[in-house]
Amino acid sequence: MTPPGADHSTDSYLPRNGNGGYRVLHYDLDLDYRIISNRLAGKATVTAQAGQSLSRFSLDLGVFRVEEVRVDGRRVTFTHRAGKLRVKPDKVIGYGAIFKIEVRYAGKPVPVSGRWGDLGWDELTDGVLVASQPNGSPSWFPCNDRLEKATFLVRLTVASPYTVMVTGDLVSRRRGAGSTTWVYERTEPTAPYLMSVQIGRYEQVELASGAVTQRAAIPPRLRALFRHDFGRHGEIMGTFERLFGPYPFREYVVVVADDDLDDPVEAQGMAVFGRNHLDGRRTHERLVAHELAHQWFGNSLTVADWRHIWLNEGFATYAEWLWSAASGGASADTHAARWHIWLAGQPADVAIANPGVGRMFDPLVYKRGALALHAVRARLGDAAFLPMLRAWTAENRHAMVTTEQFRTHVARFTAEPLRDLFTAWLDRPALPPLPRAGA
Repeated sequence: MTPPGADHSTDSYLPRNGNGGYRVLHYDLDLDYRIISNRLAGKATVTAQAGQSLSRFSLDLGVFRVEEVRVDGRRVTFTHRAGKLRVKPDKVIGYGAIFKIEVRYAGKPVPVSGRWGDLGWDELTDGVLVASQPNGSPSWFPCNDRLEKATFLVRLTVASPYTVMVTGDLVSRRRGAGSTTWVYERTEPTAPYLMSVQIGRYEQVELASGAVTQRAAIPPRLRALFRHDFGRHGEIMGTFERLFGPYPFREYVVVVADDDLDDPVEAQGMAVFGRNHLDGRRTHERLVAHELAHQWFGNSLTVADWRHIWLNEGFATYAEWLWSAASGGASADTHAARWHIWLAGQPADVAIANPGVGRMFDPLVYKRGALALHAVRARLGDAAFLPMLRAWTAENRHAMVTTEQFRTHVARFTAEPLRDLFTAWLDRPALPPLPRAGA
């Protein structure tokens, strides 16, 4: 049988995204994109494992025309409307069985619109940007759009003048008559929203030297600005490896789109900035640090439910403060004092352990989340706080995490009771007194 709610997930904030009854192990995407006409044609092969006996199941997919669906090689009946591709296999899939879904689809990709704006596949002035957090992945491929992780293989064919960057390791690049096929593999488990495609007339340059490969794709005319504004990236990487443990992927890629962006965005092993984030004065270096920190907090360690988002954004914001202190700027205590004053002037109406779907990306979650971490540091002291952070990233590498897990984890590093601290900072809206860590 098929479990109730097969076309819904268990996420407390986004239950309409994702589907029940199975989990995806691997996505194989073979895509052809025509930039001028904005047409995407694809064949997606999704390898999944049944969590119960399945007489039907569903995938998330946007406004494409679905041409054919096969399950284990056999054509099957399906319906596709309101973002759900509902599939009825010709025989029941048994509990624990591994099966393959092939979907052929085509059309003009459009972003998913919602309370956070347009998410997913989006046209630039001359190219494409994909930023899917939290629910934009169905804008370009059929998926189980939940936070569970899978591996990916992506082949993308575009006109040869364009560079293609996909989250993952470049496996091959094959040039044909006027077009080039780029093949990327993501072997580390990855949530669908963290997969990204960037297409543009980019020049590829070295971002920084070091043990971790760091490279960038940029508009050639912005080369000088980029070299200055990202000139300390190798130092940021070294600082974060010392603080958080080894970088969790094989490489890190920065893309600078030749368009203005409201905010930079991170994907797995990648961050995307707008041309407006380059000004020759390193004005936005804190954002450079923030997006890099997400590779540990958000990408390697991914929240198990969106209500835990402070584990992503509070930690990445605190990483900004740590880089500031390490690079000769304001100390973490100074940043904490500044933002505590700001928070004191805001309505105390958000508990960051469960801010609500409408407040997921509220600045209060970011700043108060960082202050909560600063309070943990003040209570533990650096001799315990830094080993605690490194153990947190090491023990949960490429896994899913929750606030409850973090509370339990921190308790291992001190004999002092921490319930009062976590209750005050995470569970209650009222702003606690300013913590001072002496750093």
